[in-house]
Amino acid sequence: MSNGAEGPLQAVGVDFLKEQNSHSHHTKDYNIPSLIVRRGQKFQLKVKFNREPKANDKITLRFSIGEKPMKSNGTLLSLKTGLEQPVNPWHTTICQTNGKECLIDVTPSADAIIGKYLLSVKTGPNIYSPEKNFVYLLFNPWCEADSVFMPSDAERTEYVLNDTGYLYVGSAKNIGERPWNFGQFEESVLDCCFYLLDKGKLKLNSRKDPVIITRFMSALVNSHDDAGVLFGNWSGKYSGGTSPLAWTGSAPILQQYYKTKKPVNFGQCWVFSGVLTTVMRSLGIPARSVTNFASAHDTEENLKVDIYVNESGQKLDHLTNDSIWNFHVWNDVWMKRPDLPKGNDGWQAIDATPQEQSQGIFQCGPCPVNAIRKGDVYLPYDSKFVFAEVNADRIYWLVKNVDGKEKCIKLREDTKVIGKSISTKAVGKNTREDITHQYKFPENSPEERKAVETACSYLKSCNLGVGYGSAEVSKPNLQFELEGEKALWPGQPIDLNIVIKNESGGSWTVNLAASCQLESYTGKVEASLSIIKQTVETEGKPVIQIPLKVAADAYIKTLMAVEDELLVKINIIAEVEKMNERFSDEQSLTFQYPPLKVEMPETAKINQDFTCAFIFKNTLSIPLDNCKLHVEGLGIFAMETFDQGDLAPGGIFKSKIVCAPRKTGLKKIVAKLNSTQVKGINVEKMIDITE
Repeated sequence: MSNGAEGPLQAVGVDFLKEQNSHSHHTKDYNIPSLIVRRGQKFQLKVKFNREPKANDKITLRFSIGEKPMKSNGTLLSLKTGLEQPVNPWHTTICQTNGKECLIDVTPSADAIIGKYLLSVKTGPNIYSPEKNFVYLLFNPWCEADSVFMPSDAERTEYVLNDTGYLYVGSAKNIGERPWNFGQFEESVLDCCFYLLDKGKLKLNSRKDPVIITRFMSALVNSHDDAGVLFGNWSGKYSGGTSPLAWTGSAPILQQYYKTKKPVNFGQCWVFSGVLTTVMRSLGIPARSVTNFASAHDTEENLKVDIYVNESGQKLDHLTNDSIWNFHVWNDVWMKRPDLPKGNDGWQAIDATPQEQSQGIFQCGPCPVNAIRKGDVYLPYDSKFVFAEVNADRIYWLVKNVDGKEKCIKLREDTKVIGKSISTKAVGKNTREDITHQYKFPENSPEERKAVETACSYLKSCNLGVGYGSAEVSKPNLQFELEGEKALWPGQPIDLNIVIKNESGGSWTVNLAASCQLESYTGKVEASLSIIKQTVETEGKPVIQIPLKVAADAYIKTLMAVEDELLVKINIIAEVEKMNERFSDEQSLTFQYPPLKVEMPETAKINQDFTCAFIFKNTLSIPLDNCKLHVEGLGIFAMETFDQGDLAPGGIFKSKIVCAPRKTGLKKIVAKLNSTQVKGINVEKMIDITE
């Protein structure tokens, strides 16, 4: 049949109008050739035909998803462009015809299945499938009808579009920041997210619900049941993989996983959180990485964390099942919760770090942050575990040998030490925001005690910790402090004084025991450095000083043997003779490092090379062996590692990388230095790339 003016209508081309659509859908940064749009919002296609369409020509757009698309379950959508619109959650209209070309508006429903749709154009018996005919559909925080809608534009920019940020680490008294490249728009990251949904065999109809998807991804970002993305390792030995401290961002991890389809070695909590933020932002769900300092890992769901120490104050790992992590990093995702009672919309905690199993696998959340605050721990998912992380009581037990048997004596119960300085990156600023008030009421406020009582009413066994009453004059009241250089430089001795303040006056004989141990951030003891045992008389001495000295040789071997960042924990126990009174305290100190510096221009032009130099001087008194420099610049260069070998005291190295920027805008370069002796020296620098 001739293709003359009266022949059957056939589509011969589709222009996806990528430029204009990706601009209005906030998807222009994705490094993917296909069109990417968000649900609940109109996009346009330009369809070219073999002749000018007439009023009685039937034009149908078909969108299909999955292996066996069917109309009955919403995985096959036939959208007729005529006037008689059948009831369809998606709708299309021809908005203008210009000769042989038609401009067609398509609006997916605000609760559509997210994923990759195939497009074809049906005209009568003819079906035309364009090349590169995928349309990616994402969640839409800009659309009020979408359950992930976020009203504030500044928050959407931060929690969906920002591809760099910080992960907070250290301890509540010494909070450090690690720059992190989320890289949710980088090549193959979004494809990897969709691959994970397929790999986990998540039913297509469940892929419209952010509650199901976020829980699902909290399981798939760790590899512990399902050969997911990252293998967690806290052993301090990382041969056969990348040390958790070496990663600078999520994209290289997801790209490697997508390429090899095998779990990537190795992750710890901040890496799991960084990757989960990337996955969520890539799919269009607002997300942030959240750090909780002094984070309880309560294995028994009794809201109590039991720590056992011996008579020298050394922590006994073999008795301690529960643990307190110096910091733990998880995620919050933003969504409505129509599946829960009112008042639980907004931020939801999820966690990809494999800690405790939930419904038989390592997953955690989404659990409403509001429910944690109020103590509503009966709500799904994993609210008891998250509540304990920020609100458990810490109990110290002294293990004594009495007639050949171990006897446990309760030293103290702290109700205010868990869940400190809960932190995330501030919206629109490169600073830390404290969000503790979103997770809990102020300590000791009536609301906070009520929340703990509410939580306890839902748990099997739970006796509330109570504060101690006021001390009577005749009772001893001892306070402990550390004096001296708190900044520890590797290679220098630890030189401190334990200061005992006798606040109550009076004369007492005090048996003091103190231990100094090296610990990992999860509270695991790596080495014991020193023990002090001394009897002191308080008479006439309001302040008593006891020196605590550790030579550098005593800890350097352990620093070199363990590939994690370690800190120094000091435990003090004082028993007052004849009074049956015990006092105890815990202090932690972190190591300081020389700075890593970056030299590069403030601005550069797109597609024009510039040089970026990294300079490091070893100002420590010890050599640094096996120095490795890891660098990454989103939109400029992929993660690269430089082997710098060994660096003597006073030695300097300078590494250069030639950069060819591919995108305009403010770009961040992140560098990280690890060696056998010191780990995790970070630096970052911004550069403005112009046309």
